[in-house]
Amino acid sequence: MEPSPEQSPHHAYPDHWEADVVLRDGGTARIRPITTDDAERLVSFYEQVSDESKYYRFFAPYPRLSDRDVHRFTHHDYVDRVGLAVTIGGEFIGTVRYDRINDQGRPASAPADEAEVAFLVQDAHQGRGVASALLEHIAAVARERGIRRFAAEVLPANNKMIKVFRDAGYTQRRSFEDGSVHLTLDLEPTEKSLAVQRGREQRAEARSVQRLLAPGSVAVIGTGRTPGGVGRTVLRNLLAAGFTGRTYAVNRAFDEGLTTLDGVPAHRSLGEIDEQVDLAVIAVPAHRVPEAVADCGEHGVQGLVVLSAGYAERGSAGRELQRELVRQARSYGMRIIGPNAFGIINTAESVRLNASLAPESPARGRIGLFTQSGAIGIALLSGLHRRGAGLSSFISAGNRADVSGNDFLQYSFEDQDTDVALLYLESLGNPRKFTRLARRTAAVKPVVVVKGARHSGTNPPGHAVPVSRIPDATVSALMRQAGVIRVDTVTEMVDAGLLLAGQPLPAGPRVAILGNSESLGLLTYDACLAEGLRPRPPRDLTTAASPQDFRDALAEALADSTCDAVIVTAIPWVGENGEAETGDGEVLAAALHGAAAKSPAKPVAVVHVEIGGLAEALAAASSTAAPRTRPTTLAAQPSGPPAATTAPTPTEPATVEAAGAAGTEEAVAASGTEEADGIERTPDGIERTPGRIPAYPAAERAVRAMAEAVKYAQWRRQAATPGKVPEFLDETTDEPGAAALIDTLLGATPDPRGRPLTHDEARELLGRYGIPVRPTLPAPDPETAVAAAARLGYPVALKTTAPHLRHRADLGGVRLDLADEDALRRAYGEFTELLGKPAELLPVVQSMAPRGVDTVVRASIDAAAGAILSFGLAGAPSELLGDTAHRLVPATDRDAAELIRSIKAAPVLFGWRGSAPVDTPALEELLLRLSRLVDDHPEVVSVALEPVVVAPQGLTVLGASVRLAPPPPRGDLGPRRLPNY
Repeated sequence: MEPSPEQSPHHAYPDHWEADVVLRDGGTARIRPITTDDAERLVSFYEQVSDESKYYRFFAPYPRLSDRDVHRFTHHDYVDRVGLAVTIGGEFIGTVRYDRINDQGRPASAPADEAEVAFLVQDAHQGRGVASALLEHIAAVARERGIRRFAAEVLPANNKMIKVFRDAGYTQRRSFEDGSVHLTLDLEPTEKSLAVQRGREQRAEARSVQRLLAPGSVAVIGTGRTPGGVGRTVLRNLLAAGFTGRTYAVNRAFDEGLTTLDGVPAHRSLGEIDEQVDLAVIAVPAHRVPEAVADCGEHGVQGLVVLSAGYAERGSAGRELQRELVRQARSYGMRIIGPNAFGIINTAESVRLNASLAPESPARGRIGLFTQSGAIGIALLSGLHRRGAGLSSFISAGNRADVSGNDFLQYSFEDQDTDVALLYLESLGNPRKFTRLARRTAAVKPVVVVKGARHSGTNPPGHAVPVSRIPDATVSALMRQAGVIRVDTVTEMVDAGLLLAGQPLPAGPRVAILGNSESLGLLTYDACLAEGLRPRPPRDLTTAASPQDFRDALAEALADSTCDAVIVTAIPWVGENGEAETGDGEVLAAALHGAAAKSPAKPVAVVHVEIGGLAEALAAASSTAAPRTRPTTLAAQPSGPPAATTAPTPTEPATVEAAGAAGTEEAVAASGTEEADGIERTPDGIERTPGRIPAYPAAERAVRAMAEAVKYAQWRRQAATPGKVPEFLDETTDEPGAAALIDTLLGATPDPRGRPLTHDEARELLGRYGIPVRPTLPAPDPETAVAAAARLGYPVALKTTAPHLRHRADLGGVRLDLADEDALRRAYGEFTELLGKPAELLPVVQSMAPRGVDTVVRASIDAAAGAILSFGLAGAPSELLGDTAHRLVPATDRDAAELIRSIKAAPVLFGWRGSAPVDTPALEELLLRLSRLVDDHPEVVSVALEPVVVAPQGLTVLGASVRLAPPPPRGDLGPRRLPNY
């Protein structure tokens, strides 16, 4: 929108304040600044507000707004006087306004930092969280304009408004004066206010997906009379699934005399339907979609599934059509799945919704599935169906212009019918938010992800999101940190999903193997070792083993306190007549389930070869088993990245080996306890009941799934007691000083590309966070080198800073332990004779540091993923072999401990081959201080500390490079808002 003529450029219309938000009931609305063009909307809005609400707003009867009121409430300078409105369909449903005031409560300008705030919400929309959303946004606006406190006068009877202020989580003071409640809110965000904001976001976004998946009525727009079309296929799938709500067929081309189609009411438009329509499935050509969306919006439809193609996957013109589609739908308060979607499914008995193009409706199960690809969705549905597994819900989002994997995680976290969330993702619109949501969801149920388009360097067509430049291995590490089980293929996703949905989590990595094939048992044993598990020697039951023998052996293994999981291997057994029995899978399935049912605390998986019907029989045998429930308490949901209480040392392999202590009572106790009601429960409150035993056609697949379950269980235990982010509130940290220095270095008009700091500038900035960097003095000639050494004190090192030789002692670019002037002059001469002229070498002199292990510590900001902390050994291990570990910022104390222990070369730090262990606590502190620096100051876009020499006592940072730049935009900060596409 354009600023009004009376506005200066400084007070121009702030379009960055515009935002789409999800309200408490799952509907959407738009928040935007009020302008001079809104006079009629304001008057119309006020006319629809009840007399009681008007009284609460003005403390007196106030039936209508005067012309002066309208002018005042629509004319703002966007600095000292600001008004925001919430709109649906372009009309106001709520407003908020602040006026800057001084200490006497009179109108003022900056530097006054207090403002009076007042709200008004239409009665029809009260209870939807409109005022809470407005408070978040007006508080963010106020902070941007230098306002630090809000003051509000509220009548004691206005309990709803008092509750809005009270529940916001801000520090506040209350008093009672002149018959009203006087409230003062400090607008600085607090842990409580952020928690409140994210809790509201979670509930609202989960509810918005629930409204799509559990509608009371569905209209299929574009249902053709000819069988086989997209709309007709969806209609027939709805009917075949037994949808419990009302169904309508809509097509403007229907003859006027047509009243039913496939037994459901047929209409030419939604306007002909007298009842509420909750969900519309749009299957018309792209050029007709805007008309259909407008029809839906005008008739109160809550959500859309847009199957139509022809959007961002077609290029820039299609991308603009997609943006307009989202804007149009959200303006009416609707969310969209799609466009180019495959559809949605909800198997709950009370819903039975199949609004998709899936050729077969999946059975009811405990797995939630989200995909960004229709083809992959078909493959996953087919794979799960063949393996006898069912789904709780399914969303195939296509171009995911609106509803995304993040929304699905919000829904899965709350959904009582989902035990495991599977996601096939080709892009991440908001990776920071994804990791936050995944971490919280994974704390109560597994999240399994396949990331497509990993190495393309671009996003798939239709996905208008930032492109991440970080390596795929780093993405995997960050997902692991968030508790996500990342696998490479959809087959591995199904394998892991089946085990996690049907079996309890293992208490450790100890695996018992039993079966009737010695060879298959050995293959399983080798696969376990390759995946970092601790297998026991396979138990061979011989090919003559009967189903009863399998049952007895499995029961014995499950009762053994020295194993945490069991893998059963089976080939067709030899019958009494000496012939192989290949088809009696039902008998074996019943035997295995009989044993597992008596000890439901340990997971069981089956590897079989050519035993007909075994997988189906195992699935059928569990069809009546009670579903596992969510934790009885959510106290274990971490707010920060989880990690181990005591990080594993390299002498204990830093893989799944650390998940349990073989043969210890602690590991046995961790497997669960049986209470008086006979239900076995894990320490985190999860009920364990007999479930589906998954069957696999290859040992490697079963073992890989089990290994993922072991690693996830270890993460889950650690997540119950997350680490802490230290604040370093001592004299070694000067956050205000660092901020002032950064402002000075960037200048008033910083270059968007940023600027590298000089050595002295970097030393000064890092020193503000307690990170001392060893002084380095230039040595362009021998005399200057000698003077520098005299200043620093002998012994010294002579180094080149030329990019092609830096840190390359093997090429002669570093000379150490130069004890005196003669040694320095000799080294300088050899240096230049061997490597080149000083102008090319850019030599420097530095005092010697205590001997130790050379490491490298880095922090950088990726536009998509956020701030990342990295660690490795300097030189070939990190540069050539890629042996580098990563964590998201801010890092916790446990993250830092795990970070240095998770690289393959970590034993070098802990006394490898008789060397002295280095000072790892000092190294952990350095990592945490650097994490704090880049988290506090997003202008610090990259830092490299190289080398960091870690000695048995202390460490020395010998080199540092820092780059500053204007901070990239953060979609995960500030008030709640839906992403802009």
